[in-house]
Amino acid sequence: MTLPQRVGDKIARLVGAGPGELVCADSTSVNLFKVLSAALNITQADAPQRRVILSERSNFPTDLYIAEALARERGFMLELADADDLFARLDERVAVMMLTHVNYRSGRMHEMAALSQAAHDAGALAIWDLAHSAGAVPVDLHGGGADFVDPVRSRSADFAVGCGYKYLNGGPGAPAFVWVHPRHADRFWQPLAGWMGHAAPFEFSPGYRPAAGIARYLCGTPAVLAMAALECGVDTVLAAERFGGVAALRAKSLALTRLFADLVEARCGGHGLTLASPRHDGHRGSQVCLARDEGAYAIVQALIARGVVGDYRAGSASNDSAALPDILRFGFTPLYTRFVDAWDAVEHLRQVLESGAWRRDEFGQRHAVT
Repeated sequence: MTLPQRVGDKIARLVGAGPGELVCADSTSVNLFKVLSAALNITQADAPQRRVILSERSNFPTDLYIAEALARERGFMLELADADDLFARLDERVAVMMLTHVNYRSGRMHEMAALSQAAHDAGALAIWDLAHSAGAVPVDLHGGGADFVDPVRSRSADFAVGCGYKYLNGGPGAPAFVWVHPRHADRFWQPLAGWMGHAAPFEFSPGYRPAAGIARYLCGTPAVLAMAALECGVDTVLAAERFGGVAALRAKSLALTRLFADLVEARCGGHGLTLASPRHDGHRGSQVCLARDEGAYAIVQALIARGVVGDYRAGSASNDSAALPDILRFGFTPLYTRFVDAWDAVEHLRQVLESGAWRRDEFGQRHAVT
């Protein structure tokens, strides 16, 4: 029953949080609903005139869906901006800025500390989704030891959520995690006031008394088997601490993604691939995304048939911004991905493109909703 706190404390070491500040529970979507609800409660109490939730136009869809639903329910507006316009859009109307640290489509990494400070300077709160960050890139939720009391000029985040099944190695469907800055943790109930978030869960009293601090962000019975597996996965990441920890993982991640991008350009030129991820190391997460006008889905399927498991993200047209291209996405888990794997993956990509194997009917057939 203590797994949510025990595993949470281990994840906290990877994201710049303190002991007792982070718990594992539920899914990323559910946890986002909890923290966004709490953030809106805070802003309604402190600055009721602020009615805008600001996010990135290409943020992960589930984050936008949760925000859209809460905005409708609570009388707020969800406004979307391009990544380069976020600083300029933080004004007196914004209640909450909600962003994913590393963009799922492009691999572009936001300046978390700078954007959090800009949000606070504008009087808004900052929520971060760490699904593509935790365990792969350095994260400092406290923004380098920012003031715990006065949020003005603070570079810390206010809330954060993330998943356990990517770089934390928890396996498919692993529980997610949630973090709340200590200055906010006891201010409001979160909306899913389940028995695990009660101050005394086994008291079985009819009335709800929220637990102190982050424990109130728990809800139902922990998924013990899944969380036990997640703990093993997190332990594998923490084992890298004796070799330099997240900084060493980050250095290898950058070397891997840089090598992969360079090899694609050198060996797969002339086949319509465009690098969609930032070339600058400081702006790139632990993935490389390639854009292509035709056949992206089939190319990914042909690669999977050869044992190179990337994934496909469909493009989309938008009425108020440029169309998004189809994406071939390759994630690099630095803990166990080898440099030879990057070389081999590019060689398979070259062969698939040059032979035209991706044009075979079997690779273009959609077996699931994509």
